[in-house]
Amino acid sequence: MPYVNSYKVPEAPVFPSMYYGPDPYDVNFSFPIDEPSLESDRIKLTPFIPALHAQEYWDQSTQAPEIYRFLLIRPKTIDEYLAFLETRVRRNPNFIFFAIIDKGRGGTLAGSIGLINTEPVNRSTEIGFVTIFPAYQRTYVTSNAVGILLRYCLELPTAPRPGLGLRRVQWVTHSFNQPSYNAAVRMGFRYEGTLRWHWILLEGQEGNGSSPREGDPSKNPARDNKLLSFCADDWENGGREHVERAINRQT
Repeated sequence: MPYVNSYKVPEAPVFPSMYYGPDPYDVNFSFPIDEPSLESDRIKLTPFIPALHAQEYWDQSTQAPEIYRFLLIRPKTIDEYLAFLETRVRRNPNFIFFAIIDKGRGGTLAGSIGLINTEPVNRSTEIGFVTIFPAYQRTYVTSNAVGILLRYCLELPTAPRPGLGLRRVQWVTHSFNQPSYNAAVRMGFRYEGTLRWHWILLEGQEGNGSSPREGDPSKNPARDNKLLSFCADDWENGGREHVERAINRQT
């Protein structure tokens, strides 16, 4: 197994040569990882390990810069991306990224997906930083990757395919990102509302269409977010079956 889950933040500074991490790589996630629960007949999710996945991810993502349009990262080099993985993901026990492996196409890397803003005390998490490479879009990849995470998060630990028994999984998307919103609704997420002026974006990113007021300390654009959720009661009242149908879709 190329990873463990018992990370401690190093006291010494981390340099680019260390971004690929030790072997085995320590994912530092606040919940256990059960790989058999993170797999369907066609897709497998495995913790994103820089030494195994970063170069291929970077090579494919640089050919499709549009995948970053609505993400709060704009890495210009692979070292910038690795620094993001180390400082924003690996060092935060409430974040974990998964590599999306397409078993139906010979085990190729189809993108990545994360669980972010996890709150163990409230038994909640968020699916985010979903990046699907163009060749795998509009196929079974997205529905399987999202469905596998929903099942992993919302199924009880006592289930035949054990999950984490969380109560809430949320999805946050740019108010202009209709494909993301539609994908969430298709998977069974329920719209809860729009959070206005929710995030300050990076310079040059697409905001909510409104300019900051005069005198605002930040001149960067703001982002309105649509908030959706899939909760434990949704799961137990038809949601489980809905997600399984989505996972088993033929295209």
